[in-house]
Amino acid sequence: MANQLKFIQQIHNWEDIDRESNKALLVAKGPRILGKIMLILLAAFIIILLLPWRQTIPGRGSVTALRPEDRPQTVQNQIGGRIERWAVREGQEVKKGDTILVLSETSQSYFDPELPARLNEQLDAKRGSETAAAQKMEATNAQIQAMTSGLRYQLSAAENKVKQAINYVEIDSADLVAVKNFYETSKARLVRYEAGYKNGLFSLTDIETRRLKLQEDNAKVISQQNKLNNSKQNLLNARIDLDNIRAKYQEGLAKAQSDLSSAVSSRASVRGEIAKLRNEIANIGVRRSLYVVRAPQSGFVVKTLKAGIGENIKEGESIATLQPKSPLVAVELYVDAMDVPLILDTSDVRLQFEGWPSVQFAGWPSVAVGTFAGKVAVIDRVSSAGGKYRVLIKQTYPVPANDEKWPEQLRQGSGAFGRIVLRSVPLWYEIWRQLNGFPPSLEKEPKGDKASDGKEKKG
Repeated sequence: MANQLKFIQQIHNWEDIDRESNKALLVAKGPRILGKIMLILLAAFIIILLLPWRQTIPGRGSVTALRPEDRPQTVQNQIGGRIERWAVREGQEVKKGDTILVLSETSQSYFDPELPARLNEQLDAKRGSETAAAQKMEATNAQIQAMTSGLRYQLSAAENKVKQAINYVEIDSADLVAVKNFYETSKARLVRYEAGYKNGLFSLTDIETRRLKLQEDNAKVISQQNKLNNSKQNLLNARIDLDNIRAKYQEGLAKAQSDLSSAVSSRASVRGEIAKLRNEIANIGVRRSLYVVRAPQSGFVVKTLKAGIGENIKEGESIATLQPKSPLVAVELYVDAMDVPLILDTSDVRLQFEGWPSVQFAGWPSVAVGTFAGKVAVIDRVSSAGGKYRVLIKQTYPVPANDEKWPEQLRQGSGAFGRIVLRSVPLWYEIWRQLNGFPPSLEKEPKGDKASDGKEKKG
């Protein structure tokens, strides 16, 4: 028994010795192990810092349409009227030209159902007035031609009379000169006879005969002078008649031309009224076709902006919101102004849509799950509200082999988050950049391209 107790005591002693030796060994190896762990961690940290990091520009926005005609639009009525019937309901699909709303007339000017017929009667009457004006113009032109022809003959006759009167004046003037010469000759002879009578060469009878001859020649001179005066008077009268003919023709021509101008003015006025009536008839036809408001393009009636039957609406009011059926979907992202110069038209984008689960890795977009590929299409030239710039993203075509098409269930207005992918840099550089607030690095200088000009570039 005593031996067993001694053996047990020795075993306990040996255990105490082993425990003490192990403690000493651990105290001696502890710093070495810690140092190795620190070296491993440091090496891992350095390796991580050297790993490639993909720089991205984040942006948040919503789903929209790339083309303006694909975005939600309001349907407006072109004329005022009274709502008679709705042909659609909210959420209903419509095709281009389908009836949306039926209106009735509210303007008193268009109440008459026979208004086009009435206007056509007025149009026929105006056309009759135009025909009468045209006939009056023809008659006036014929009158002017007749007056011109008559004037030609009258002027010829009057001019002949003037020429004849001139000839008479010339003849009478020559006769007057001859008669005066005879008279002067008779006076000279009488003087010679009186001198010869004094000398006894001639008798008193001869003297008296010469005196009578002198009186006769004087009478002939006076007669011829009167005849010449009458010829001159006839010439003056002939010229007056010629002037009268011309004046009467000018008066008649002026009156005829005035009548012609009145007929032309009347026809022009009637033509204007005819054009106005035709315009009114065409406008009435177009207005009556506008009683039915039709869908401008195929799509879905999102919401009706007017309600009820019998409600009056004004011209140009919005009555419904229409979403086009097959829009070319895009995403509008808003990015900081500091990052805009770094975006190129060749920049790739990774997108996350609300409602579609995804896991995004900022520095490694290639390993992201549930994201979709996109391409920059448009970069706005002016900032939006808040100082941010809008960037339109379109779907990449063709779709990359390791990506999927954008979901067909995307609706305009739903939220989206995207990252515009830039160049790869070491992780340490990205940490340093973020700490200093620097923008991402440029791999190459951006170019002024179609995307920056607001134009879509083919993908």
